Amino acid sequence: MFSGVTGLINRGQKIKGTVVLMRKNVLDINSLTSVGGILGTGLDILGSAVDGLTTFLGRNVSLKLISSTKTDANGKGKVGKETFLEGIIASLPTLGAQESAFNIHFEWDDDFGIPGAFFIKNFLQVEFYLKSLTLEDVPNFGTIHFIANSWVYNSKSYKQDRIFFANHTYLPSATPAPLVKYREEELKVLRGDGTGERQEFDRIYDYDVYNDLGKPDGGAPRPVLGGSTNLPYPRRGRTGRKASKNDPKSEVPGDFVYIPRDEAFGHLKSSDFLASGLKSVAADVVPVLTDAFDGNILTLEFDNFKEVDKLYEGGITLPTNFLKKFAPPIPVLQEILRTDGEQFLKFPVPNVIQVDKSAWKSDEEFGRETIAGLNPNVIRLLEVFPITSNLDTQAYGDNNSKITKEHLEPNLGGLTVEQAIQNKKLFLLNHHDYLIPYLRRINATTTKAYATRTIFLLKDDGTLTPLVIELSKPHPQGDEHGPVTDVYVPAHEGPEAYIWLLAKAYVVVNDSCYHQLVSHWLNTHAVVEPFVIATNRHLSVVHPIYKLLFPHYRDTMNINSLARKALVNAEGIIESTFLWGKYSLELSAVIYKDWVFTDQALPADLLKRGVAVKDESAPHGLRLVIEDYPYASDGLEIWAAIKTWVQEYVSFYYNSDDKLKQDPELQAWWKELVEVGHGDLKDKSWWPKLQTREELVEISTTLIWTASALHAAVNFGQYPYGGYILNRPTLTRKFIPEKGSPEYDQLSKNPEKVFLSTITGKKETLIDLTVIEILSKHASDELYLGQRDGGDKFTSDAEAVQAFQRFGKKLADIEKKLVLRNADENLKNRTGPAKLPYTLLYPSSEEGLTFRGIPNSISI
Repeated sequence: MFSGVTGLINRGQKIKGTVVLMRKNVLDINSLTSVGGILGTGLDILGSAVDGLTTFLGRNVSLKLISSTKTDANGKGKVGKETFLEGIIASLPTLGAQESAFNIHFEWDDDFGIPGAFFIKNFLQVEFYLKSLTLEDVPNFGTIHFIANSWVYNSKSYKQDRIFFANHTYLPSATPAPLVKYREEELKVLRGDGTGERQEFDRIYDYDVYNDLGKPDGGAPRPVLGGSTNLPYPRRGRTGRKASKNDPKSEVPGDFVYIPRDEAFGHLKSSDFLASGLKSVAADVVPVLTDAFDGNILTLEFDNFKEVDKLYEGGITLPTNFLKKFAPPIPVLQEILRTDGEQFLKFPVPNVIQVDKSAWKSDEEFGRETIAGLNPNVIRLLEVFPITSNLDTQAYGDNNSKITKEHLEPNLGGLTVEQAIQNKKLFLLNHHDYLIPYLRRINATTTKAYATRTIFLLKDDGTLTPLVIELSKPHPQGDEHGPVTDVYVPAHEGPEAYIWLLAKAYVVVNDSCYHQLVSHWLNTHAVVEPFVIATNRHLSVVHPIYKLLFPHYRDTMNINSLARKALVNAEGIIESTFLWGKYSLELSAVIYKDWVFTDQALPADLLKRGVAVKDESAPHGLRLVIEDYPYASDGLEIWAAIKTWVQEYVSFYYNSDDKLKQDPELQAWWKELVEVGHGDLKDKSWWPKLQTREELVEISTTLIWTASALHAAVNFGQYPYGGYILNRPTLTRKFIPEKGSPEYDQLSKNPEKVFLSTITGKKETLIDLTVIEILSKHASDELYLGQRDGGDKFTSDAEAVQAFQRFGKKLADIEKKLVLRNADENLKNRTGPAKLPYTLLYPSSEEGLTFRGIPNSISI
């Protein structure tokens, strides 16, 4: 019998418990991302008993209950006797994959009262992932659930014992007196003292600027983002790494990027393809491709559109020996490469060409993707004509648009421009002002960019079609002379048809960059991270708003840290394969100057862009100007469901505005979020003051929307739309051919080759496709909107649980409604020429590349 069991007989009354945990080697991401990790883990498993479940028995893991009703001499909850895990439970219906359960018994008497928390100590040398503790038949109470979901290291790693609270929910003023000090002490631990370099086992949440993107000591410096008026930025998690020699304001990059330990993948995603895919692409796939192209094993260019199609039909082949030379035995890499004999990099057929391979060329599909594509929240109503610029004329000359009525009115069906504007028929996709100051620098590299403006007409059948595209490039004599601008109108025959196709490509490239760096990275990933940090620093795990928001933070800091290491870093994948190059993140900082938190709410965003007007008689109080606007109409359904759930939840815990004002944790959370987390914008007048329940509902709804539905809308369509590089190129390498030039003559003879030599090259295409396929996939253990880890056990308050259950049911009903919308042939924008139903805001999904599903959080 193990020592932990000894002495159970003849004790006083005992409380039975069940502890659920997962072993380290099941979850260790390093074992899947490096050969050394595989060997190290293998030796650990073979050479010791650390991996055996019996290792957790004996005196290796101890727990002590803490009373929520009885105090010790210091006024803190009474602490019970230490007890140990006793025996393995062979089967338990509620166990998830790779989880293990153990029995435990705690001594109890009337003087102890009701348990409200527990201490745990790990005496093993290896950490484990603690899922939960459940106490059964607690006298005078019944069952108590403790949801942990946390890594627990050897006890010597901590200055204070690890503590976990029961799933009861308390405002600070309602916290049982014996637990108050424990609640305060735990928050103090999570805040840390702001000094020192963080270690893997730390759980400290703190802020820093983005000073870890460049390689100052390696010849690739990048400006610090955040902490200045010129380049403001949301804060990231502080790591405390040492400063660079060449730039003391920047951190030295390294293999280890600290994030608070519980923000690391602590579930099956850690052993999933998604978790380590980004690292594998950066460390393994890119070098393979670079050598293949540099060694002339792969041709540099696609010759025609059919050659692009071969990526999905037969793949690209390399000599088997060449591939073996580079591909280490890493499961993730083998999956990415799909090696089968000589086959290399065969990609799934992107959804946009599954039915019609040529639909992407059409003006109708080009227009539809602005409201149902990858970046559906940028187009806006054209309200003033001619279009003017806000750029400084002394520095950048005249940047007002050169689009005239003569360009537009021949295709307005008899309307004048004034009439079309009055009837809300004209819409603008504007990638001009923010780009002009950077164009000369971008064009000094191998890429060639234009600033673009595109005007669309809302036709009588509800679809959008482009009327005109304006392309502007820097003046050869200097920016102060204003740009050199050309205006193009649709053409569908001869060389001019391909000139028009190229003009649309320049627009799409700008839109692709804006999508990746602003709509996707900045407006979801980056802006949410300060919320994650502030919430953990100031809202206790038993605070109702912590419990409301916590599911929408899962994995966000982790995926952001991976992105800073492989995607958005200096010479990383984004810089290497997108038009903005080394100015990518810097440009997103310029655009962040105009970020407004309250405008991230979907209704506010639609109103600001003029694509909706207030109408109390319309569903959700808004009438869409483009009635068939898939992103907006589906999004409003999801927004309303989220807001209803949040309203019910908030009103349950706050029965007055005064109670909210007097909540010290909540007020400290919001103050720090504004003044530090988004500190560069702290003086903006639009920040809510958080003095009313209505403000709390709006703030929480906006955050949940941003982390779930908005991210889903701009993320999971990346491969379905962008996997076909002809449809969503990411860079351009030549300017548009001018009539009478040799390049124009070549366009007449071989238009496909000229088009392909202008947009994203073959190497960059292969890297892009590999990355966005990873980013577009759902993990095997994804949790979707309306689901929670631990199910309904997140709180013991039945009313809150019932409200959450209603939320889940509402989402299921919405999904049925969206399916019916996609089947309505009168709604032409639902599928468009590509016959691609808009499914990105369907709440549920299965694992993999599904083009649907709203995860709770920004987890990829």
